[in-house]
Amino acid sequence: MNLRSHTILQRPRWTKVRALFKSMGYSDADLDRPLIGIANSWNRLVPGHANLRHVAEHVTQGILQAGGTPVEFGVIAACDGIATGHEGMRFILPSRELIASSIETMVQAHRLDGVVLLGSCDKIVPGMLMAAARLDIAAILVNGGPAEGGCTFDGRAADITSVAEGLGMLKAGRIDQETYDRLEDQVMPSCGSCSFLGTANSMACVAEAMGMCLPGTATIPATHADRLRAAQQAGRRIVALVQKEISSRQIINSKGIENAIRLAAAIGGSTNVALHLPAIGSEVDEAVPMSRFDELCRTTPHIAKMNPAAAPNVPDFHRAGGVPAVMREIQDLLHDDALTVTGENVATNLSDVPGGNPVIIRPRNNPWSHQGGLAVLSGNLAPDSAITKPAAIHPDMLRFVGQAKCFDAEEAANQAVIEGKIKPGDVVVIRYEGPKGGPGMREMASAMKLLYGRGLALKTAVVTDGRFSGTNNGCFVGHVSPEAAEGGPIAAVRDGDTIAIDIPKRQIHLDISENELKARLSAWQRPPRKITRGYLGLYAKLASSASEGAILKI
Repeated sequence: MNLRSHTILQRPRWTKVRALFKSMGYSDADLDRPLIGIANSWNRLVPGHANLRHVAEHVTQGILQAGGTPVEFGVIAACDGIATGHEGMRFILPSRELIASSIETMVQAHRLDGVVLLGSCDKIVPGMLMAAARLDIAAILVNGGPAEGGCTFDGRAADITSVAEGLGMLKAGRIDQETYDRLEDQVMPSCGSCSFLGTANSMACVAEAMGMCLPGTATIPATHADRLRAAQQAGRRIVALVQKEISSRQIINSKGIENAIRLAAAIGGSTNVALHLPAIGSEVDEAVPMSRFDELCRTTPHIAKMNPAAAPNVPDFHRAGGVPAVMREIQDLLHDDALTVTGENVATNLSDVPGGNPVIIRPRNNPWSHQGGLAVLSGNLAPDSAITKPAAIHPDMLRFVGQAKCFDAEEAANQAVIEGKIKPGDVVVIRYEGPKGGPGMREMASAMKLLYGRGLALKTAVVTDGRFSGTNNGCFVGHVSPEAAEGGPIAAVRDGDTIAIDIPKRQIHLDISENELKARLSAWQRPPRKITRGYLGLYAKLASSASEGAILKI
């Protein structure tokens, strides 16, 4: 077994390094074993990460049991929920690159032999997977798990988005202040990633389908003892991966990525998956064109439905069979020879998986829809691509024609909704919120939730070059590319223009002539960058299009 760490621990050349380790209490026996990093994103700011200190203890136990030496280090993590609706959201997507680079830095600087990626939530899991792909050493993901659902509200178990929806209801007079105030203490009864199928849980499921975490572990609730046992098992498993010289790029490759897209389509995962999988693919030189992404979604049935598309939440999905049950149903569509962190391929992992609960996970021959829960649109408003989530859209809203109401920032759109300025038949266009224009490609979750609360979710649409939360419903189209700040057609839309959205046909169209569109774009002038300093200044300068994953291009 060739260990990277031993290249900097051999006497006498590297006695200095051994002395530095020994100053912290490590022994000769510790330094003889594989050094296994635990990249822990625990903090007391993010509910999805509050349990990770305890989870890390069990990962440590597993590493020690298998004959490795655990070396833990911290990784930043920011909360989408806390950042939503203000300037902080500009930092959320860009944090993904910081997370990947910080893990790369720690692992390479200290020549670690393997790494356990301990995280949860929206940009942390994809950032960690990007790091694993970039490093190409033994790696395994352990996520923190979903929170339990809260009190019953609006016909389902509440979650943090219930508060945003409730605000719209309060403003519209549909609930009273006392009812709204009670939500604060009742919507999130436990720590964990939010209980709906947002980006956090979508990416955990995607990681499992890709083969980067142990089967059946993506959706174990944060507070369950099984979460700790799975962490300990992952600790043992990472040592075996080092010993067998199974590295991350043997798992994160075209087969693993396509399996992940299929799974996301089958469960109706977050639209943000269409950002993160191309970004992960770029780390292993595997392009994920939006045309291929849509092809995989079109040919994958939507068989699992949960909040925001239905009342059940992610812990309910776990009890119904979770990711393994879905993969078993669509196994003939998967690359079942793809390698996973178990050391076995997908086919072997699924060989004894029982069927799922059909209330949540339908059999392949009776899907919720014959096409997957994500869709890529194109047209004169989005020549490169745009993303939507038909799994969360009411059938009556899959086609929508309306008149544009244009806003050049999220805050202006939100204020217009609160003040009752958005009417049935409007298409709310929120632009200059893309990767460069934002900068940071903020989520437009607040606008959608406020529209829902005002009873307009089935009477309006939202189109943006920004992103959406995985909890959104109504009619929404995001990731419009090219973005407004790059002179994309969305910059040329004017109030009153007719916009037609046809999700079954994968089209989004601005109803003006080609000559008129060209004339408007010729007259367009690039606005000055909003932020030119600090990390966001760098991100605005280097970020690629959403259609390429919004990665940094040097």
